This record gives sequence, C-alpha cells and structure tokens, in this order.
Amino acid sequence: MVMRVLVSSCLLGQPVRYDGGSSADPSPILARWLAEGRIIPICPEVDAGLSIPRPAAEIQAGGGGQAVLRSEAAVRTASGEDVTYAFVRGACLALDLAERAGTRVAVLKEGSPSCGSRAVHDGSFSGVRIPGAGVTVALLQGAGIRVFGEDRLEEADRLLGELDGNDPLDTARSTP
Repeated sequence: MVMRVLVSSCLLGQPVRYDGGSSADPSPILARWLAEGRIIPICPEVDAGLSIPRPAAEIQAGGGGQAVLRSEAAVRTASGEDVTYAFVRGACLALDLAERAGTRVAVLKEGSPSCGSRAVHDGSFSGVRIPGAGVTVALLQGAGIRVFGEDRLEEADRLLGELDGNDPLDTARSTP
C-alpha cells in the first residue's frame, strides 16, 4: 500500500482559488502520484464553505497560522470581514481527512493564508509576503504531518518513497 498525500486542489487544475482560477502545476511527480492513486485533493477554504470566487483574505496581526489557532490573530478580507472561523474549520477538515487516510505528507499552495508552508501575505493586501505558515499548515504540522510547498515536490516525493519503504539504501542492503 502506498502512502497517500494531501494536495491543494488548485495545484491539480481545479478552479478553487479565491479569484476562481487555479494554480495548475504540470509536474510529472503530480501526474505519477495521480496515476498511483496517492492524491487526496483538498481546498480547506472551499471545503469550509467559502465561495468561488471569494474576496482575498490575509492573516492580520502577524504570527501566521499558529497565532490564528491560538486566537491571537484573525483572517480578514480587504474590506475587514472576519473569515477566521471558515479558515480554522477548513484546517480542521483537512486534518480529519489526513488522519482518516493515515497520511503524513501534504503538498499545498505556497503563499496562501490556509496553505502557505514557508510564506504568507503580511495582512496589508499589498502583495508583501513574510515568513510563516497558513492556518491549515500550522494545524497539520502540529499533528506531525510534513507539509511542502509546490516548489518542494522532489523533497516530498523522496519522503513518500521512504515512507513506502522504497529507500534506495534499504534496497541495496537487501540485495545479495
């Protein structure tokens, strides 16, 4: 049995981004994972009931997703609407799905207030990114799930191979 992996639906070409678009990634790794039946597509924001399209949202007050989970920061639209509940709910749904599937790996859309693993927007709606994780990433990482941005697919693929027991060193050792 192969290890399953959560993947942002927008990376798979589904038009679920806030602007109704996708961030399709033509990666051969994603294509292989699809063929192997590994991928569990998720969009925490849509899964939580937010519309397509929807107003852009950013984490306010710094601290990233961890601060949102601790109720020290909020996720708001440019008009000031508080959408924190939907972002936290989407994160919880993603974690539940990961736990039910037994996955320990996710590849999510970098920069998103839900899915950013290394950077999120600074809350000013000016396009500035700061180091930090989105709400879903913070919750998944807190549960021990390794999260990668789409720019780190090769690293995620290596980890999946190790989790499947396909470590090249192990194969070399077992060959007489």
